[in-house]
Amino acid sequence: MTAQPRSNTAAEPADSPTAQPAPDGAPVDRRHPVDETLPPLRMLTSGLQHVAAMYAGVVAPPLIVGAAVGLSGTELTFLTGASLFTAGLATFLQTLGIWRIGARLPFVNGVTFAGVAPMLAIVDSTEDKSDAIPLIFGAVIVAGVLGFLAAPFFSKLVRFFPPVVTGTVITLIGVSLLPVAFGWAQGPNPRASDYGSATHLTLAAVTLVLVLLLRRFTRGFVKQIAVLLGLVLGTLAAIPFGATDFGPVVEADLIGFPAPFHFGPPRFAVAAVVSMCVVMLVSMTESTADMLALGEIVDKPADERTIAAGLRADTLGSALSPLFNGFMCSAFAQNIGLVAMTRIRSRFVVATGGGFLVLMGLCPAAASLIAVVPRPVLGGAAVVLFGSVAASGIQTLVKASLEKDNNVLIVAVSLAVGIIPITAPEFYHAFPETAKIILDSGISTGCVAAVLLNLVFNHLGGRRDDDEVTAPMEPGEEISGTRAPRAAPAH
Repeated sequence: MTAQPRSNTAAEPADSPTAQPAPDGAPVDRRHPVDETLPPLRMLTSGLQHVAAMYAGVVAPPLIVGAAVGLSGTELTFLTGASLFTAGLATFLQTLGIWRIGARLPFVNGVTFAGVAPMLAIVDSTEDKSDAIPLIFGAVIVAGVLGFLAAPFFSKLVRFFPPVVTGTVITLIGVSLLPVAFGWAQGPNPRASDYGSATHLTLAAVTLVLVLLLRRFTRGFVKQIAVLLGLVLGTLAAIPFGATDFGPVVEADLIGFPAPFHFGPPRFAVAAVVSMCVVMLVSMTESTADMLALGEIVDKPADERTIAAGLRADTLGSALSPLFNGFMCSAFAQNIGLVAMTRIRSRFVVATGGGFLVLMGLCPAAASLIAVVPRPVLGGAAVVLFGSVAASGIQTLVKASLEKDNNVLIVAVSLAVGIIPITAPEFYHAFPETAKIILDSGISTGCVAAVLLNLVFNHLGGRRDDDEVTAPMEPGEEISGTRAPRAAPAH
C-alpha cells in the first residue's frame, strides 16, 4: 500500500508562508487544515462542542477532591471554576503555542483524572485537612517542572511507535473511554436509587439517536455541530422528566476570578511529590499516545519535535496550574473523538474552546450553563465520540500488516493487557498503591506492552521467521504510511 501524496506535510513549519504562487500566477493556499481558521459562527459553535465534550471530565476531579477535603459549596464552586480556567490556559499553550511549547494541534488540555487517587491519598494522610490542598499543589508544581525538563528525552520514544503500536494504543484509548460514557448514561450519582433507571437510559438513547440522525440526514455546518445540537435537544427532552436542573445557573455568581493561592501557599512533602511524579509519567505516556492518535486523525503525524513541544505544554500547564488553584493538566482523549467524527481539524477551533473555558472560569454563571446538561444526555453523545476514537485505532491497524503473525500477537496481547482495568478492576488489588497508579491505567499498560512486544518480535535478535521486519523509525519521521522493509542480511 502506498501513501497518498499530500500538499502539506507534517514537517511543514507552522510559521511557513500561507500562500505560494501557482504555475499560472494565482495564489494557492497551502495551509494544512490544522492551521486554517473558520468563519466566526462555525468557530464559536465548534469550540463550544469541545467544551461540552470535556466539561464533565474537568470538573469531576476538583469536585471529588474538594468533597474529600470538606470544602463548602462556595469553595467547591471556586475550585471547579479554577480548574476550568487553568484548563483553558493549558489548551492555549497546546493549540497556539509559544517558542517550542505546544503541539499546535487541535488538542484539548484539562485536569487529569489519573491524579485523583494519589490526591485522595494525600488528603487521607493529612491530619489537618486544610493542609491537604497546599500539599497537593506543591507536589504538582514539582512534578510539572521535572516533567518539563524531561519532555525532550521522553519524546524520543516516538521512534518505537510504528502503526502496529499506535493503532493498538488508539484503539485502547477509545475502549477505555467507553465505560465512562456508559457510566454517564446511567445517571450522575452511582449511589442514587435511580442510577441506571429506564428514564436515564432512555434519555441517553434518545440523545444518541438524535446525534446519529443529525449526522445522517443533515449536511455542512449542521452536520458538523451534530453533537452540540444533540446535547441541546437531549437537554430539552429531559426537562419533562425532571432530569434538568437549572439551580446552578440561578445560584452562580456572575464574576469570580481564581485568586492566586486561594487555599494558601504550596507546601512540599516527599511522599506527595513522589506520588505526583509517578502520575506525571503516566500522564506523559498517555499524552504521547493521544498526540500520535490525533496526528493520524488530522493527517499531520506527530513527530519527535511535535511530541516534545506537546509534553512541554502539558507539564508547563501543570506547573502553572496550582498558581490559580488548579490541578495537574493532561490531554483529553474524548475530544480526539470529536475531531475524528466532525473532521474539523483546525487548532483554532480548539483554542476557541479554550477561550470558553477561561471565560467560564472567570464567570461561574457561564460555567453553570454547561452543568445544566444532564449526565445521561452527555453519556449518549459520548458513545459516538469515544467509539470514534476506537474506530480510528482500527483504521490505523489496517496499515500494520496484520497478516504477519508477529503483529497479530502484539495487538492481541497488548489489547488484553490494556483492557484488564476495565474488565477486572480489582485485578491489581494486591499491588502497592504507587504501582496501581500505573497499572490501573489501561492506556499506559497497553502502550508499554505494545512497545516492548514490538521490540521483542520485530527488532531484537534479528529476524525470527520469514516475516518482513520494519526498521525502527528515526526521530522526526512520520508515523503514518508504509515503509519499505529492511533488506535481509547477507548470508
